[in-house]
Amino acid sequence: MRNTPDNAVQPIVMTGTGGIDRDAGRRIDEAWLGAAWSHPSTRVFVVSSGRALIEDTADGRTELVTMPSFDAPLTEAHRYYLGTDAEGVRYFALQKDELPGRMDQAARPAGLREAAALLGDRDAALLVHAIALENWQRMHRFCSRCGERTVIAAAGHIRRCPSCGAEHYPRTDPAVITLVTDDEDRILLGRQVHWPEGSFSTLAGFVEPGESLEEAVVREVEEEVGIAVSEPRYVASQPWPFPSSLMLGFFAAARDTDIRVDGEEIEQARWFSRDELRAAIESEEVSPPSGISIAARLVEMWYGGPLPRS
Repeated sequence: MRNTPDNAVQPIVMTGTGGIDRDAGRRIDEAWLGAAWSHPSTRVFVVSSGRALIEDTADGRTELVTMPSFDAPLTEAHRYYLGTDAEGVRYFALQKDELPGRMDQAARPAGLREAAALLGDRDAALLVHAIALENWQRMHRFCSRCGERTVIAAAGHIRRCPSCGAEHYPRTDPAVITLVTDDEDRILLGRQVHWPEGSFSTLAGFVEPGESLEEAVVREVEEEVGIAVSEPRYVASQPWPFPSSLMLGFFAAARDTDIRVDGEEIEQARWFSRDELRAAIESEEVSPPSGISIAARLVEMWYGGPLPRS
């Protein structure tokens, strides 16, 4: 694989802390949380069904719409402490059934796929954290041990069962995402059956119980496109709260090139040289992976720089 300069590839979106200390030890200190909530410098934003309000600033940036706690909608149970920045500002997210009305003409609702590409590191980190918690909270309201309704604890990071005493923690599902190359330094990209025509990306799949990451890479590629691979090499990871995944990026070497798609998950797969991929994108025959995804970064590392966009 071609070596690329460090500045040739954009950073992987949604992976940084944005300067936020998650301050996990404070989550169980109710007195501290109450004081932090009431502090005049504290900032709050609302999340609802994976969306929040964002706004464009006069200097060309895009920011989360935050507010002081005394201006925030009333809620007690669904108040999540996200952490503190270097200046001592504390951040909370509120989970509500609906976003508040637009605060001005500039504010607009946005999901993470749109917002992550626009927000700065701090706001992107806060939004990823908040949406991941919201997704987990919405889908895990009952105890998996006894079936009773659970209650929120630890500032949104635990659900406790008042009946059997079980504690439940946010779920994260590991998934491997792999860029396969052959002996000619071509890459293998596939299209899932439910994707629009022309949309291609790297191959991915969830890690199964009792399986290592490397074993998952080999199994998923063989299952989806019939290619045997070796030498799985970890590259980087990316939180992907759609609703609860952690994407673990790999490179792998193909031992053969005879594509046999499974037809159930992958409908089409193709080998691409750099020239072939560039021509296919520029002609709009192929739509490359989303710019916020680790898939795009894996392809860029092979390509040698940012991908062309049609």
